Formats: sequence, C-alpha cells, structure tokens
Amino acid sequence: MSKNGPIALAFHTLFIIFILAPLVIVCLVAFTSKGYLSLPTDGFSLRWFRAILDNPDFIDAFWLSIYIGLASATIALGLSVPASLALARYRFPGRGGLTAFFLSPLMVPHIVLGVSFLRFLTAVGWNGTFIGLVLCHVIIIMPYSLRLVLASVTGMDRSAETAAVSLGASPWVTFRRITLPLILPGIAGGWVLAFITSFDELTMTIFVASPSTTTLPVRMFQHITETIDPLISSLSAVIIFITVIFMLLLDRLYGLDKILVGQGR
Repeated sequence: MSKNGPIALAFHTLFIIFILAPLVIVCLVAFTSKGYLSLPTDGFSLRWFRAILDNPDFIDAFWLSIYIGLASATIALGLSVPASLALARYRFPGRGGLTAFFLSPLMVPHIVLGVSFLRFLTAVGWNGTFIGLVLCHVIIIMPYSLRLVLASVTGMDRSAETAAVSLGASPWVTFRRITLPLILPGIAGGWVLAFITSFDELTMTIFVASPSTTTLPVRMFQHITETIDPLISSLSAVIIFITVIFMLLLDRLYGLDKILVGQGR
C-alpha cells in the first residue's frame, strides 16, 4: 500500500485544522469570564454555562428540537424504507422522475421552501403548530435518509432472501428476518443523519415557527441578533460535547463507518 507523501500529509493536516479550529475557538470562548466575546481571556469561568440553566427559553427550545427531530426522523425513515425497496428492486415508468422528486428538497433553497410552507400551513391552519413543523422537517430531511437506505438496499446480496423464499418463508418473515437486518446499517445511518439535519435546521424553520414552537437554532439566532454575550458560545459548546459523546457511543456500539456509509455487515 502506497503511503501519503509530505504534500498530502500537509494538506490533510491543514484541512483538519481548518475544520476543527472554529469548534475549538467556540469552546474556548464559552469559558470566558467576561460579559462579551473575548479570546484570549483573563481567566476561565463557568459563568455562561450557569446562565444556560437560568434561561428557561433555551431549555424549552432544546427539548422541542429533540421532539421534532425524533418525530420527523422516524417518519422520514418509515417512508424511506418502502420507497428505497421499490426504487431499487422494480423497474416501472417514471422511476427516475420519482427518485428525483424524492430528492428534490436537496436542490430547492430552504428559504424558498420556507415561504412555500408558510403559505401552505397558513391556508390549512397549521402554521406555528408542532404537527406543521414536523411535516415540514420530514420533507426537508427525507432525502438524507432515503440516500443511505437506498444505497444499503442497492448493495445488498439477495441470495439470503432467495433462500428464505425457497424454504417457504412469507414475504413479511423474509423482510423481518433477512432484509431488515441486512439493511440495518443504512437505516441507522439514515435516521441519525435525518435527526441531526432536523435538529440543526434554521432557514426554513424561521418561517413556520411561532413563539410557542421556537426551536433551539431559531432561539439562538434570535439571541444573536439582540446581544453578543458568550451565552451562545457556551450553549454551542454543550451541543458539541453532547454530539461527541453520542458519536463515540455509536462508534463503540456499532461503528461509525457502517452507520454513516450505510454498508452491510
């Protein structure tokens, strides 16, 4: 196996630094003792982490984002699995157009989707409701779950399914005992990616959220427009820490390479 040369190693090192530097700076600023964004700082303090607990709006927005992410990711995955099986295994007129339709939210700017969703939800009376937010997020995040599940179904070896059917297994038993375990990495990866995308969605959510259904990204954006205190940095540091712990647990239990790529066992 050929080794990377010094130029490749230097490029990879600079690329990693470029990716991690903003995250490191945000985490360092979160520990400042001053009342404004400052780096370097005179000393480290937990002042702004305590401020998170004193601000119930951020706590409520965090849990709302969690609930919306859980609901929308689960619904999107429930739609992606049968859609992926149909698109990967059957040839029918309009198959390519249907695939493009499912993936079209990736090509439409979120600000355009936000305006469209606002008009639609206002017409049906769901604007600013939890159900309306979940439905909008499902449309936004479904392409991410669909891509990973579709890749897993396409690359699956169907010999085990054929053997199960030849031995008399019903279609449901074959799916539950054979197909589902084989595409589980793609399902898990699709759900994780869909949840992260839903939790982080801002541009579209600004249009359809209301004061009672303000998600964490929207609340953070509103706070930034009003003040420049390090509260957002401390909140971002907490989210980064939770994300790192979550990814380490996934890697320990299953393996990030299988989950994020959607490859089979």
